[in-house]
Amino acid sequence: MREVLRLRLGQWGFEVAAAAGASEAEALAAKASPDLVLCDVVLPDGSGLDLLTKLRGDSPPRPVIMITAHGSIDAAVEAVKRGARDFLTKPLDYTKLKAVLEDAVSEVEQRSSLKRLEETLAKGSGLGPLIGTSKPMLELYELIGVLAGSDASALIAGESGTGKELVARAIHDRSRRASGPFVAVNAAAIPEGLMESELFGNEKGAFTGAVSARPGCFELANRGTLFLDEIAEMPAPLQPKFLRTLENGRVRRLGGTAENAFDVRLLAATNRVPEEAVRDGLLRADLYYRLNVFTLVLPPLRERKEDVPLLVQHFVGLFNRKHGASVAGVRSGVLALLQAYPWPGNVRELRNVIERAVILARAGWIELSHLPPYVRRPDDGGEKLRLPAGLTLAEAEKILILQTLKEAGQNKAEAARRLGLDVKTIRNKLKQYGLDGR
Repeated sequence: MREVLRLRLGQWGFEVAAAAGASEAEALAAKASPDLVLCDVVLPDGSGLDLLTKLRGDSPPRPVIMITAHGSIDAAVEAVKRGARDFLTKPLDYTKLKAVLEDAVSEVEQRSSLKRLEETLAKGSGLGPLIGTSKPMLELYELIGVLAGSDASALIAGESGTGKELVARAIHDRSRRASGPFVAVNAAAIPEGLMESELFGNEKGAFTGAVSARPGCFELANRGTLFLDEIAEMPAPLQPKFLRTLENGRVRRLGGTAENAFDVRLLAATNRVPEEAVRDGLLRADLYYRLNVFTLVLPPLRERKEDVPLLVQHFVGLFNRKHGASVAGVRSGVLALLQAYPWPGNVRELRNVIERAVILARAGWIELSHLPPYVRRPDDGGEKLRLPAGLTLAEAEKILILQTLKEAGQNKAEAARRLGLDVKTIRNKLKQYGLDGR
């Protein structure tokens, strides 16, 4: 039986080491450190159930599949209690055995990938709150470092959800103003009637409801950084006053006569193309030129998909702590779907999707069913891959791997990088698909 299994598993692409009994198996496991174990319940020199605990190990536990000619319910329950991944009876159904082994291998690969992601996150996988090691992000970190060393105004442009405020905070935290305040104001979130008071402050009685004097954002940010988000949404009549105040370094509150000096570095942001905002009359040209000493353009998530695995694992850890969950990570096929999705809401949308998935999963792995329907079945909208309805997760994974290989010019290393897998996993998958010669 042992030799038959060795030959059959070898035909399926497994590297097999066989042992005749419990003592030999223990020694072999210590030497070879197998990814998974297939063990008989009855052994010539001991009990397979006793051996199960020793072979399973921990951190993480090794999958052990038990087989027996005596298929009783009690034996199966005892094996599962001791940590067996599965329990098969003789004569073996080889189709079922292959499926069980492939499922176990998939989990081993996922745990290996998860360990690499966690090690990368632990070593530092970004800059402060920014996560990513892709080329666009590395270039962004370099520019943040340059800007942190100066006191110049800067305009941060990028789609909603790309992390413009995080970038502004990273610049502030690395600048000479780091010990000063960081004041963030979103021009799109403030009612037009309150915008002037928010920016410049007001004295008591300056308008109905002004029951006390209140400093504006220029005074609040004194000796620090003022971050003005969505600056193109600032009412046009206020923009000249804002520019004049910025250039003079002095601010007069509404209803007041005194001018208060301030020392502020301005970082502004917009989700529009700045030049188009000027052309459309949303942003005054003179204010744009005053802000545009330096412009940072943040990459959308769809242009740095290789960062998705790191971001996903970061958010899994974050929301495990927040919600008291114990989710290990995301199934590899699900991760491939997350990388194929175009993320119009960028990192903010991904964050929300993972929080939802962690709440639903609670423990174990995030499965396809934990994703919102619009992520599982994205509408056709450009470069993203369309998956036929009714696919199993394994079928979807195969399509995504082969499509990524095609886009990578059949370069397995590049395809693995894009999918957040290792090259060995890609090779094993191709063997399963009967395409190992590619």
